[in-house]
Amino acid sequence: MQILWYDLKRAVQASQGIAGHINVTGDEVKKLDVLSNDLVINMLQASYSTCVLVTEENKDAIITPAEKRGKYVVCFDPLDGSSNIDCLAPIGTIFAIYKRTSEGEPTEKEALQPGNQIVCAGYALYGSATVVAMSTGAGLNFFMLDPAIGEFILTDRNVKIKKKGKTYSLNEGYAKYFDPAVTEYIKHKKFPEDGSAPYGARYVGSMVSDVHRTIAYGGIFLYPANEKSPKGKLRLLYECNPIAFLVEQAGGLATTGTQRILDIQPEALHQRVPFVVGSQDDVEEYMSFVKKYKK
Repeated sequence: MQILWYDLKRAVQASQGIAGHINVTGDEVKKLDVLSNDLVINMLQASYSTCVLVTEENKDAIITPAEKRGKYVVCFDPLDGSSNIDCLAPIGTIFAIYKRTSEGEPTEKEALQPGNQIVCAGYALYGSATVVAMSTGAGLNFFMLDPAIGEFILTDRNVKIKKKGKTYSLNEGYAKYFDPAVTEYIKHKKFPEDGSAPYGARYVGSMVSDVHRTIAYGGIFLYPANEKSPKGKLRLLYECNPIAFLVEQAGGLATTGTQRILDIQPEALHQRVPFVVGSQDDVEEYMSFVKKYKK
């Protein structure tokens, strides 16, 4: 793991700019997207533990060669928030690990498991420090890279998110396209009817960074469906499921607005879903607005 993070850190210094093509999910690809994707694939296959890999940057699932094959399926976003690379804002890596469910030659169907079958998930955040948040289903732990010894040190054990926060995180540039439920919920956060203090707005544009802050301080992160993206924008297998798993391990909630994220049966490798995650009270309040304005 240390080798991977160090390689990514060095790559950042030399790989700014656009690679010149669009990935399978329609995003402009940065040079570091390509390099980080190759690094993660190579490290996972070299572990002799994986059989199927699903990544944002590849249309089809990657089948590990038979001589290096193991029993685990890994779905990952090699570089979340890569649009922030050139301005040096925090970026990250997200992953979810499953056990394969069948015998014989592995196929992409091995990756189409609901998030409630995850055996391990995590993210790495490359910011003012390098932090890995990880869970194997027994609580959420934070590890920080100590450059002096080249090791990740456990800094926060059994992390818990506050039951209610004071901030919301949302790209309000899409406000024109919001559903009425989202519009009214944000209005309620800005102008609370009970006279309480309004929520603060915080949005980096890198989900790992926004989610890490939400876990640390409480609150809610929203990337709901809208008129331009009626099925949502974030990808279920390698963005929403791992983050939902981690937040639930910390005592929070993750939903589409009407359904628990981890209960969704995936139908495609790059399936998109609406995504709302954070403190229990905040997410439940959001769901009440969705129910109120349901068509």
